[in-house]
Amino acid sequence: MLSFITKRILYGIFVLFGVIFIVFFLFNGLGDPARLTLGQRADVATLEAVNKELGLDKPRSIQFLMYLNDVLPISVHEDNTNNQEKYNYTKLFGIGGGNALVVKAPYLRRSYQSKRLVSEMISEAIVPTACLAIASIILATIIGITLGVIAALKQFSFIDNSILVTSVLGISQPSYFSGIILALIFGYWLHDYTGLNYTGQLFEVDDFGDRHLALKNLILPALALGIRPIAIIVQLTRSSVLDVLSQDYVRTAYAKGQSRFKVIAKHVLRNALNPVMTAISGWLAAILAGAYFVEIIFDYKGLGYLTITALNNLDFPVAMGSVLFAAVIFVVVNIIVDILYGVLDPRVRLKN
Repeated sequence: MLSFITKRILYGIFVLFGVIFIVFFLFNGLGDPARLTLGQRADVATLEAVNKELGLDKPRSIQFLMYLNDVLPISVHEDNTNNQEKYNYTKLFGIGGGNALVVKAPYLRRSYQSKRLVSEMISEAIVPTACLAIASIILATIIGITLGVIAALKQFSFIDNSILVTSVLGISQPSYFSGIILALIFGYWLHDYTGLNYTGQLFEVDDFGDRHLALKNLILPALALGIRPIAIIVQLTRSSVLDVLSQDYVRTAYAKGQSRFKVIAKHVLRNALNPVMTAISGWLAAILAGAYFVEIIFDYKGLGYLTITALNNLDFPVAMGSVLFAAVIFVVVNIIVDILYGVLDPRVRLKN
């Protein structure tokens, strides 16, 4: 088991190094960072100073190593007051030449537009996105499992066929398209009846300047983001329940005179939902990625909104930091899911 976990962690680290490499060379060279930082009226001397500070006067390979050194939690830096303030590191030990091996939070640099630390901007934006992702997966789980069980118990009926057709339509719809439809219908046309807004934030500020939680603004984005998972969970649940219903122990339970409700609750669901719940856990990372366009549609200021806005403004440190953060979340969640697979099914460990 330890070997299995170690392999998964190493695979995740290799993936993250690949993401860092791609992100750096994808964004590097787009625009003039010094101009984007200082504006178009900056003098030549100031531009050269900023280029030197950002390492843009060095070869591309050296720039990449500098960026890698910034984002790695264990890295090498000159041990001085300026770097201590900049990176807020903890020194492990000196390695000569005034340098030291340090441990720190990944330094994602500063925004070209606001001059704020990218890490601070991401920490503010991740809370609304995390709430949106969790709300959508909870919504998808409840609705998906319920409809999946109903479809299995009503196999080949009109209800079963209707649920299956609807689930196929749900799988085929991108989240951003579903978001537009939901915002138009429930947030605009039926606003007087639903009380829902087609745009809105998780935290709103009232007329007195007080910040309060607005959970109703989660409903439409969470539903838009959860439609595709709902459709897939419906089909997984239906298939799994039908498979369990055909087992001998279920027929034995019926033969002993147990009620249908007791058989479904005690025997069928307990055994049918294990693969479904494992699959659901793997959807969280995908939902975080899908939140990007949904947040733009609903003007919901989370990580996706921050990233798209940064791209529109050519604020590349923010865009790069957001992509790297999303990649870390995706890799960590998938490692956890792989480990869960290995715990629940030892055959997975043997194959790897």
